[in-house]
Amino acid sequence: MSVPRPSVPLRLPYVVCAVFVLLLAACGTGGVVGSRERGAPTRTAGAPGPSAGGASAAGPAAAPPRASPAPPREIPALGPRTRAAIPAGTRQVFVVTGESPDSSRSTAVLYTRDGPAADWRATAPWAAHNALNGWTAEHWEGDLRSPVGVYTLTAAGGRLDPPSTAFPYDLSPDFTVEGEGFHGEPLEGSFDYVIAIDYNRLPGTSPLDHTRPLGTERGGGIWIHVDHGGPTQGCVSISEDRMKELLSLLDPAKDPVVVMGDAASLGG
Repeated sequence: MSVPRPSVPLRLPYVVCAVFVLLLAACGTGGVVGSRERGAPTRTAGAPGPSAGGASAAGPAAAPPRASPAPPREIPALGPRTRAAIPAGTRQVFVVTGESPDSSRSTAVLYTRDGPAADWRATAPWAAHNALNGWTAEHWEGDLRSPVGVYTLTAAGGRLDPPSTAFPYDLSPDFTVEGEGFHGEPLEGSFDYVIAIDYNRLPGTSPLDHTRPLGTERGGGIWIHVDHGGPTQGCVSISEDRMKELLSLLDPAKDPVVVMGDAASLGG
């Protein structure tokens, strides 16, 4: 009977333990070597990611809407009804604003623009006079009030040669005037330069023309003329220097008009 050989002890448990220790070491670093850090997003190979410019998946950001151009500045202190009465093609407006409905004192400003989309440019304000009793929306002969409204300016004239003007100009000794005004001031020289206001007259004719389309009872002969230092019978008056300047600035090609009246009436 043979004696059995002693068996070789198995070392498998040690091998298994060694492998298990290596796996634990890999978990401590966040997972198996070569795996992505926990929580990091995965991406399919070849799939495009966000661009460097940060564009969204919906496409490029839309451009902001373009701001509309600002409307041209309107002539100040004129209400919608008064502005609507100014012809669309007019590029010069002589605004005469009375201090009150019954005042004979007013302020005049000439506004000019280059086109319907352009802003109005203004001269400095000029002192002016109007009729003794102020203003009226319905002028009658002898009421001593200036007519409120918007009127074209189409002709000029006077006793003296104008310094310069593009208007038809009637040079005549018939513009000579004598006597005194309401405050005793001399009227001489008041009509040395005049611009006809197209109230109850035929546009384009001499300021001396006596045709009255509305009838003589509605008055007429309403002019812009040289100031004599006091109220008028119905006209608008400014200083001689301002009168010369106005004649040189007004251009018939710009279809000039006068807008005249007390502040409350023009603001309507």
